Amino acid sequence: MRYQTRVIDLRVGEHEYRIRALKDLQQFHDPDQAAEKLGISPSMWSLFGQLWPTGLQLANEIAVRDIAGKRILEIGCGLALSSLIAHKRQADITASDRHPLAEDFLSQNSTLNGLSGVPYKHLEWDAQRDRSLGGFDLIIGSDVLYERDHIALLANVVKQYAHAHAEVLIADPGRGNCGAMNTAMRADGFTSSERRFSIEDRPVLSGRMMRFQR
Repeated sequence: MRYQTRVIDLRVGEHEYRIRALKDLQQFHDPDQAAEKLGISPSMWSLFGQLWPTGLQLANEIAVRDIAGKRILEIGCGLALSSLIAHKRQADITASDRHPLAEDFLSQNSTLNGLSGVPYKHLEWDAQRDRSLGGFDLIIGSDVLYERDHIALLANVVKQYAHAHAEVLIADPGRGNCGAMNTAMRADGFTSSERRFSIEDRPVLSGRMMRFQR
């Protein structure tokens, strides 16, 4: 292993969790060009392995919602904290990402927290629907609106995998693409609402917990 990691101890809701993350943003290891072939550049490689503030906001949201028995899909799961919480709370969760190490980190973090059997799916947002996945009651994600073209791709995932009366939760630090996401989701028949939250030491409530329902 040519990248370095650290273990983060944190409390979410009523439980303590241990999450293995990359040591910092300088980590990189792609000897077989697996990430490069997926279009993940060296500058973006380490992003999946960080515990971001918006990811913590999503995790706290999942820790208090009534989700037992619900089918949930986490997109861009990264370190999969929200998926682990959902699994612990008896939800039928599937974690998904496109980074070649995401599944391995999910396995490690499951073991650290005494959990097992969290399903994982490598999911390309522009791919045709994988019918083996079925449909979901709730689709969740954080830090998934990096680029403008991610809006249409994310809307495609929702269209393919959301049940008729599904809910979608997207946590975003306020990068500027939230308005376009609202427009795309309303065009697909969703109503929208949001809750603002602070990001680190910023003086304004720039973060958004976006909720879509139909």
